[in-house]
Amino acid sequence: MPIPRIVAKANKVFANRALIHLANRPPFAALRHVGRRSGRSYRIPINAFASGDRFVFALTYGPESDWVKNVIAAAGAVLEYAGDDIPLTDPQLVGTDEVRSSLPIVIRVALTILRVDHCLTLRRATHSSPPG
Repeated sequence: MPIPRIVAKANKVFANRALIHLANRPPFAALRHVGRRSGRSYRIPINAFASGDRFVFALTYGPESDWVKNVIAAAGAVLEYAGDDIPLTDPQLVGTDEVRSSLPIVIRVALTILRVDHCLTLRRATHSSPPG
């Protein structure tokens, strides 16, 4: 069971504005994506975990979050990570158990306590940039 949506709404207004300043200090990052209906560009703070050519994002608010829907609809995003802009593609909604071994132990424990069932993975794009 993900964190309740009311917490997500409060974070969007308050915490995200503060956390975005940590964006280039892994695992903190910023994800740029485009709204699927508005076409508006968004930049959100996020925890990103590198695993081979993919990045894993724990969906603590669930797969129904707007940013998740936007990234899936656009088939990608751009990740600001460790000082680099990394184009990402091939979004895959996966069960947390499928990627658990690629996450730090403290994150595994937290996701278990929070009962986070889903993660999103994205692959580093090999050439042209996706929207974002």
